[in-house]
Amino acid sequence: MNYQIIVMINLIFKVLYMALFIRVILSWVPHNPNHPLISLLYRITEPMLRPFQNLVPSWKIGIDLAPIFAFLALSIIQKIVISILIN
Repeated sequence: MNYQIIVMINLIFKVLYMALFIRVILSWVPHNPNHPLISLLYRITEPMLRPFQNLVPSWKIGIDLAPIFAFLALSIIQKIVISILIN
């Protein structure tokens, strides 16, 4: 039973990692933020990025570090959730 839950949680985190990665790639190329798929991507990733964007504003250093912190936070949260389920 726990194995199936762990597999599902890992899948959810993989989807979140991919969404965040695609959002980073999109920030490097021109795109239409009003496109339905891109709009959905923004709605999924914005809650992960917003706390870190407020922490270190990109205009001060010229680069947005929020995705790096979001990837790190996702990884930590994933490890904590999995370790709770294993024990």
